[in-house]
Amino acid sequence: MEVKEMSVLVCDDSILSRKKLMDSLKELGCTNITEAVDGEDVVNKYKENPTTIVFLDIVMPKKDGIDALKEILDFDSEAKVIMASSVGTQSYLKEAIQAGAKDFLQKPMDKEQLKKIITNVIIGRI
Repeated sequence: MEVKEMSVLVCDDSILSRKKLMDSLKELGCTNITEAVDGEDVVNKYKENPTTIVFLDIVMPKKDGIDALKEILDFDSEAKVIMASSVGTQSYLKEAIQAGAKDFLQKPMDKEQLKKIITNVIIGRI
């Protein structure tokens, strides 16, 4: 698989965080990117159109990232979900990994970490 063949779903309640992540994904060559604004929205969008990878914020309104992760994995046990966490929410990461998240992305986002995650998905490590 090549980067441009990947479909990506980006979910964060912060429009700024979504834009920054989507811009970085575009720089890496991703062209098929969908965005979701909260946990409820991401579950609905994934069920409508499963993607290669999901970037999911942990703390969000309506449905938090952990609950959304569990719902996505109940729908598709092979889903590749990467949790996004800011410094104050690191305590949730262990719970997210135990719930089935494949990896995590620390916010503020580091482009090298993002590149590594995308590469791992392409080569089948994630």
